[in-house]
Amino acid sequence: MTSMNGQLITGADEAVTATESGQVRGYQIDGIFTFKGIPYGRAERFGTATKPEPWEGVRSSLSYGPVAPLLRPVTTVDDESEFVFDHDWGYTDEDCLVLNVWSPGLKDARKRPVMFWIHGGGFTAGSSQELPSYHGENLARSGDVVVVSVNHRLNVLGYLDLSAYGEDYATSANNSIVDLRMALEWVQENIENFGGDPDNVTIFGQSGGGAKVNTLMAMPSAHGKFHKAINQSGAFRTNMQTREVTQRIGAETLRQLEITPEEVDRIREVPFAELAEASGRALKVVEEELKADGQDFGMFGLSWGPSVDGVQLPYQPAGEEALALSRDVPLLIGTVKNEFMPSLRAGLSHALEADIMAYVENIHGERAGEFVEAVRSAYPETSLPSDLIDVDMMFRPGAVRQANAKASLPDGAPVYMYLFTWQSPVMDGKYKAIHCVELPFVFNNIDRCVNMTGGGEEARVLATKVSQSWINFARSGNPSHSGLPDWKAYNEAEGATMMLDNESELRFHPDRQLLEFNEGSSR
Repeated sequence: MTSMNGQLITGADEAVTATESGQVRGYQIDGIFTFKGIPYGRAERFGTATKPEPWEGVRSSLSYGPVAPLLRPVTTVDDESEFVFDHDWGYTDEDCLVLNVWSPGLKDARKRPVMFWIHGGGFTAGSSQELPSYHGENLARSGDVVVVSVNHRLNVLGYLDLSAYGEDYATSANNSIVDLRMALEWVQENIENFGGDPDNVTIFGQSGGGAKVNTLMAMPSAHGKFHKAINQSGAFRTNMQTREVTQRIGAETLRQLEITPEEVDRIREVPFAELAEASGRALKVVEEELKADGQDFGMFGLSWGPSVDGVQLPYQPAGEEALALSRDVPLLIGTVKNEFMPSLRAGLSHALEADIMAYVENIHGERAGEFVEAVRSAYPETSLPSDLIDVDMMFRPGAVRQANAKASLPDGAPVYMYLFTWQSPVMDGKYKAIHCVELPFVFNNIDRCVNMTGGGEEARVLATKVSQSWINFARSGNPSHSGLPDWKAYNEAEGATMMLDNESELRFHPDRQLLEFNEGSSR
C-alpha cells in the first residue's frame, strides 16, 4: 500500500515489521515507512550494554525515544542562533539506546543501501532528533535507501573509566562507542526486515559524529559491520587519551564523590546532576596535574571522549594499525567553508574593511598581507570584508591530513574530498557556510530547515545534487553523478576537491597556500 499526496497511513496493522526483540509498528507517508525510538540495547549506568528485553505483541514506535542526559540542561538560548538551528532537545533518560528507521519498503526482498547516521555534539551532547536536518524521510525517498539514526550514551555516562574497579566496569571508558557498535550489530541482525542490505552499510556523521566515524574505523570489533564511511567536519587532529589518564579521572571522580574503591557500586545511585558536577571537577583536577607535567590540552582542555583502552580501542585513529584496519573502507571527507566564524563572536559580520584589516593585523602582525593573499587565492569569490577572517582553519587541516594518510595506503579504498562553500542568505548572510549548514543538503531537507537555508529553488537544486552524491557513495563507494563535474578520487599529489556550491567545481589543492600559511603560523 502507498500513500498519496502526503496522506498519513496509520493503524494497528499498518507499517508492522519484526525485530529480534519483537514486532514494531510505525507509520507510512508518501511511500516511506518511519519507525522511531526502537530499542537496540539496554544500558545500566557504567555497565556494558545488553540486548533489549523481548516484548510481547507489537511495540508502538511512532515517536522519538529518550536522548542522553546533558551535563547542563538547556535553560536559556540565544534567540537568533536558536532560530537558525531550531533545536529539538527531546526528553532525557540514561537508558537511551534507541534508534530510528526510514525505509521505502518492508520485507520486500530488496537490498537497499543502509545509511547509518551518527549525530554531532562532540562526545558530550546531541541526539538523533536534535536538528531538523537529521530527519531521514526525504533521503530515503530520493535515494531508495534505508536511513538509520541512533542515540547512545554520552559525556560522563559514556566515558568515565572505572575499569580499575572490576569486570562490571570493563568497557566503561568507551561505553559510548560500544553502544554504537551494538547499534551496528542491530542493523546486521534486523535491517533486512526494514528493506535494507546488511552487507552495504555506510556510517556517516558530522562534527562529533564524524569523530565517532573515525573511532569506529579504528575499532577492531566494529570491523565488517559497516562498509563505507563519511566524515563531515570531524577529522582527527589529536590523539585519544590513554588508560593511565582516564583511570586517574575515574579515581578522582570517586574522591570528589567521597566514594571509596571498595564501595564503587554506590556511583550508580548518585543523582546525575551531582555526578556531572563531581566528574567535571575531576577533569579540571587531573588537567591541572597533567599541565604541571608539561602536557597541553589545547583550547578545549581535558574533556570526555574515547580513549585507548587496549581492548575495545587498541589503536589511535591516526595510527598505522587503525588505518590498516579500515584500508578497504571508502571514505568521503570534507568540511564547510566557514564552520565557527570569528565574525559572529566579535560582532564583525558586516564590519567595514578597515575594521577587518585591523583584526587581521592584530592576529597576524607583519604577515597580515600574506594571510589576506592566501585567503583570496583559496576563495576568489570572497565579497564581504568579514570573509577574510571567517575561513575555517579548525576542521579543514585535519580533514586534509586524514585524507592524505588514508589515500597513501597501498591498494587502499578510494578517498573523496569536498569543501561546502554555499552561503546561507539568512539574517543578511551573516551565517554564511556555518558549522552544520551542509546537513539540510545532505538529507535533502531544505524546506524542513528553512530557518538555516532560507529555502528557495537554488538551495533545493543544490540539495538534490549533494544528497545524490551521498546516496551514490553509499550505494557504490563513488559520489560522482551527472549533476556535478567529474569527481576524481583524492590523493595527496593532486588534492582533488569538489567545491559544493550553486556552481560546483572540482579544484586541485584549492587552499594549499592558506594551509601552508596556517601550518607556519601554528609552529
